[in-house]
Amino acid sequence: VQLQASGGGLAQTGESLRLSCAATGTIFSIDDMGWYRQTSGERRELVATISKDGSPNYGDSVKGRFTISRDNAKNMVYLQMDMLKPEDTAVYYCTVEASMFWHDHISDYWGQGTLVTVSS
Repeated sequence: VQLQASGGGLAQTGESLRLSCAATGTIFSIDDMGWYRQTSGERRELVATISKDGSPNYGDSVKGRFTISRDNAKNMVYLQMDMLKPEDTAVYYCTVEASMFWHDHISDYWGQGTLVTVSS
């Protein structure tokens, strides 16, 4: 399973960005999908996750500003980021819980990360 994230870049405070992540390769099933972020020297932080049936879960710092969604038919997960703040500046990583074959166990897969920079 390979994950390719896109949509990062530079935004000003209050602006919006939309991240996308495509899961490709040999995939039998995907359970939870999500986004984490990390700044230099800090631990990776939960941004949002979404279950297979579409139930979202958000980190406290992004509640009310970010929206996670997914397209199961396309194996895609999205993160709409509104009202961006400078403290949202980080490398954003997409992640999925997936199995490659019907008899396979569920594993966590991570993308390479996409940089989001928010200027004040």
